[in-house]
Amino acid sequence: MKGILGRKIGMTQVFSKSGKLTPVTVISVEPNVVTQIKTIENDGYEAIQLGFDTKREKLATKASLGITNKAKTTPKRFFKEIRGVDIKDYALGQEVKADIFTPGEVVDVTGTTKGKGFQGVVKRHGNNRGPMGHGSHYHRRPGSMGTMRPMRVFKGKKLPGHMGVLTVTIQNLEIVDIDMENNVILVKGNVPGPKNALVVIKSAVKNPNKVNPSEELVSYVANEVIENTVDVTEEVKEETATEEVTEEVKEETSEETPSAE
Repeated sequence: MKGILGRKIGMTQVFSKSGKLTPVTVISVEPNVVTQIKTIENDGYEAIQLGFDTKREKLATKASLGITNKAKTTPKRFFKEIRGVDIKDYALGQEVKADIFTPGEVVDVTGTTKGKGFQGVVKRHGNNRGPMGHGSHYHRRPGSMGTMRPMRVFKGKKLPGHMGVLTVTIQNLEIVDIDMENNVILVKGNVPGPKNALVVIKSAVKNPNKVNPSEELVSYVANEVIENTVDVTEEVKEETATEEVTEEVKEETSEETPSAE
């Protein structure tokens, strides 16, 4: 098991050299710092605590400052524990970067879903609405409360309430590419949460060692684009010049040709 914390930047799409289009989620993963190492002797279980996203010392609590000072790092905004790791491979204050994963590796991504506020049963649970005409007076209401014996509402009844802001894990997502220069991981498909939300990328629980064959992506270089643009511009200029010469020849020919009268 291994993991890293990051921020969801948004979604885009990439092309492979074979012409395949893949929708991906861009996740920014600045280097995480190991701020604590949990042991069976001291804590009863083994895990590492990762700190992510530097913030000002003025905004940090004394408790979090005590943790980061021991790790000899700057104050962090987020802390998460990753269990099931081999703690012998980690040291206090060590940086964890995006290269712990490889393209094609299958992972689980955990995030907090978008908040929808207070919603009714139609939007929240997908209930069917009642008739909209003929004096129904019953359109988007929750339905029977179970008024017969035992004269109470049963647990689990789908009712209006707060929607969203739930911790959701999407399993078996594939890492399409890793950009170490920009500290970015591209994950195939969508992940829960709004933009700039915290997400946790961990090894897949159901397929911990699965690695799919990765395809080489098309990379766009500014110089190549400029060169291609120049070539196209020259071709357009040549075609325009040829058309102008042809039009001049046609005009001269029409002037020299005598009229039918």
